[in-house]
Amino acid sequence: MLSNRLFVGICCLLFGLASCVQPPDYPDEPVISFVSIGPSVISQAQSQLDTSVTVDITVSFTDGDGDLGFGPDEGTIDVTVTDSRLELPEVFTLPFIPEQGTGNGISGEITVRVFDTCCRAMPGFPGCFPNPGVTDTASFTIQIMDRAGNMSNLARTDVITIICD
Repeated sequence: MLSNRLFVGICCLLFGLASCVQPPDYPDEPVISFVSIGPSVISQAQSQLDTSVTVDITVSFTDGDGDLGFGPDEGTIDVTVTDSRLELPEVFTLPFIPEQGTGNGISGEITVRVFDTCCRAMPGFPGCFPNPGVTDTASFTIQIMDRAGNMSNLARTDVITIICD
């Protein structure tokens, strides 16, 4: 008899603790925060087609309705990364994340690999120019969009150094 009461008591306690866990309460629009950029010092790309020089940018995200990523056939751009020295953003696509259940709030991290990071001869000019003994610096802003068209805030990275040899 004591063991039945103990069992019922433990079940009630566990049920009470489980009911205290709330699903995440994120806003419907994506919210991102800068996590990391690396490497922090690179040798510049040798041309605009050089894909051997890359920078990885990681941001954390939350999205209250969990509608990130488009289908593979939609061709929709949902990530933009802009070099602080240029006006033209690089664009990327997120993989489709299916909505699950009634509590669709999601969170995680996204890493974007940026190519063609090189020294610029003039601000805003997209060409790569070697300049031995000189360094350049750059930072990036990143923004994501969900399937409903909600734009995230802009997250700015730390500054990286580019060796212009």
